[in-house]
Amino acid sequence: QVQLEESGGGLVQAGGSLGLSCAASGRTFSPFRMGWFRQAPGKDREFVASIRWSDGLTTYADSVKGRFTISRDNAKNAVNLQMNSLQPEDTAFYHCAYKRAVGADYDVWGQGTQVIVSS
Repeated sequence: QVQLEESGGGLVQAGGSLGLSCAASGRTFSPFRMGWFRQAPGKDREFVASIRWSDGLTTYADSVKGRFTISRDNAKNAVNLQMNSLQPEDTAFYHCAYKRAVGADYDVWGQGTQVIVSS
C-alpha cells in the first residue's frame, strides 16, 4: 500500500515562502499524477496543483499560478510544492494525493500539513 506523508508546513508572514514535501512509502508507487489540495476552515477542499509523473506536466489553480511551483523527485518518490508570495488567503491544511491512472480518483491521501500565513 502506498502511504503519503507531508512535511514543511508552518507559520509565515505575508509575502514569504514555504516549501512543502510529500514523501511516498510502500511497495507500490507508480502514480499517473500527484496532486496538492488544500482546505481552509469552513471551506471545501480545493485543488492547488498537480504533476503528471511520466513527463512532469504541471497544472495549477488560477489562484496560485505564478506563485506556487509543483515538482517531483523520482529518485526519492517525492512531490514538492514551493509556495512564494504567500498571502493570508493561502492559509489552509495542505494535503498531497495520489492518482494511479488517468481515469482513477485521487484515492491515497496524506494526513496533511498546516500552513498559516499572517498579515
